[in-house]
Amino acid sequence: MPVKSSKQRFQKTRQRVRQAGQQAREQVQHARERASTLAAALRAVPGDQYAAALAGLFVVVVMFSGMRAYEPGTWLLENAPVALGLLFLGWSYRVMPLSRVSYTMIFVFLCLHETGAHWTYSRVPYDVWWQNLFGVTLNSQLGFERNQFDRLVHFSYGLLLAYPIREMFLRVANVNGFWGYFLPLDFTMSTSALYELLEWATASVVGSHAGNAFLGSQGDPWDAQKDIAMASLGALIAMTVIALVTWRYKRDFAREFGESLRVKLSAPLGEEAIARFQLGAGR
Repeated sequence: MPVKSSKQRFQKTRQRVRQAGQQAREQVQHARERASTLAAALRAVPGDQYAAALAGLFVVVVMFSGMRAYEPGTWLLENAPVALGLLFLGWSYRVMPLSRVSYTMIFVFLCLHETGAHWTYSRVPYDVWWQNLFGVTLNSQLGFERNQFDRLVHFSYGLLLAYPIREMFLRVANVNGFWGYFLPLDFTMSTSALYELLEWATASVVGSHAGNAFLGSQGDPWDAQKDIAMASLGALIAMTVIALVTWRYKRDFAREFGESLRVKLSAPLGEEAIARFQLGAGR
């Protein structure tokens, strides 16, 4: 009886594992179908019209963000880098239009940023919105003691912009393999750190009140480091997902990844390269 009972339990366990595996495969298949449907829908809209529609919607978002902004001076400071970014996107569109997916991700991130610019990041009332919907504050449910909207936007910076950055690297620098995933992560981390330095410098110049509203540190001495960490985490997740998707669909993924790490130039640089330059110039 004990042996028979053990066999029955084993068979039931194996059957549950098979069912779980089948359900997982079905979910993956459904996800692929949804992704294919979404991609087809995006391709059906001409690129120029799609970009123009997003640009028009963002103009509306900026108008609403600027109307009765909580701190008009802080709103202007928050939108200075946005203006520079839009100028770059406008210039790059003529030279190298990005994919609809990239423009959509950029649009979503900018909308989040405009929300923070309207209220100032430390005052975005997401807790009130959550309580109106569910009858309890989000901070109390998650144990937060500060407004976390700035953390969300920094995380979104990495999560949503790492892919557009990767697209630029692939198309301009022609990177592939490991570097196609590492460089967007590295760029996201470095620009996040640069932004924190610019925040600090701007706050020092404009004064204590507007500067503190612009920084939005809320008394946290490690705010800058945590913001950089959140952006890095978002980019890491994005690049991991993209790597898994590429691995699934690209047959030579492993070969390309390994080739990207192969040494291309065995000779040292530095003083050796200088000597070779001098030798070449002397001929």
